[in-house]
Amino acid sequence: MFDWIQHLADWLIYSVFGIGAETHLGTALNFFVYDTLKILILLFVIVFLMGIVNTYFPIERLKDYLNRKKLYGLEYFFSSIFGAITPFCSCSSVPLFIGFVQGGIPLGVTFSFLITSPLVNEVAIAMFLGMFGLKATLIYAGSGILLGTLGGWILGKFNLEPLLSDWVKQIMAKSQASSDAYEEEKRTFKQRLPEITRSAWDIVKGVLIYVIIGIAIGAAMHGYVPENFFAKYLGSGAWWTVPLAVIVAVPMYANAAGIVPVIQVFVAKGVPIGTAIAFMMATVGLSIPEATLLKKVMTWKLIAIFFSVITVFIILSGYLFNILL
Repeated sequence: MFDWIQHLADWLIYSVFGIGAETHLGTALNFFVYDTLKILILLFVIVFLMGIVNTYFPIERLKDYLNRKKLYGLEYFFSSIFGAITPFCSCSSVPLFIGFVQGGIPLGVTFSFLITSPLVNEVAIAMFLGMFGLKATLIYAGSGILLGTLGGWILGKFNLEPLLSDWVKQIMAKSQASSDAYEEEKRTFKQRLPEITRSAWDIVKGVLIYVIIGIAIGAAMHGYVPENFFAKYLGSGAWWTVPLAVIVAVPMYANAAGIVPVIQVFVAKGVPIGTAIAFMMATVGLSIPEATLLKKVMTWKLIAIFFSVITVFIILSGYLFNILL
């Protein structure tokens, strides 16, 4: 879907600027251009589409439906499944998170998507299958979906909506006002289109600086931090290596497909597979760039709660993988 952006980044960095693809600077700048363009385009398209959805399916109607229907927690599972089939990294998932909140989806259900989306996708599953076999792949995919389901359910019980940023609360209020106005005025889609477009662009402008800062941090880590640095300290198999793997992965930034080959190197160098998978999950699901982007939509307290819950689950998963595999 985004191959043309990758080609553009390659052409711009390697041909126009003449920076070698094998250099740290070239790798970092290529990553920055590709991810920045991809995330901004995703954000605009998703918010624009959610604006259309709000026009024809008002927020209150969706909330009433979810309140009436007893799904017995399956809404968290379905959200995690949706996250697993969307090939996005953690920063790319943030635009969808904003769109879900704008659309009135319960926060816990939205968290289920945000947790699972970067952890599991079809490309990473295919690579995992080829490198580690069927058993490890099933445990990896199943645990990622389970992590999103349980994490979203737990976070949904904390009544965390007041900890969303004022900016997001304003977006939700505007969405509600727009839905009410449409219900009353019955304007045509063509009449509503300029307003929907302006609203989507306003949201993109509101998060632009956070996108640039977050991706810049991730690009620097992606281009300059050597994988041997981590393998050296995580290969002992001691009990503390799993929490350490999660902690040292937080400054990193990569999508699941990009980190799987690194995990293969870790395992080949003697790092237990559970420790390696914990490192992978923390890299794609807990990162400083993601926190930077989330700061626009959450307070620091909510980010801390979100990261804490996911950290505990990833550490437990790492220990489980080491036992089973």
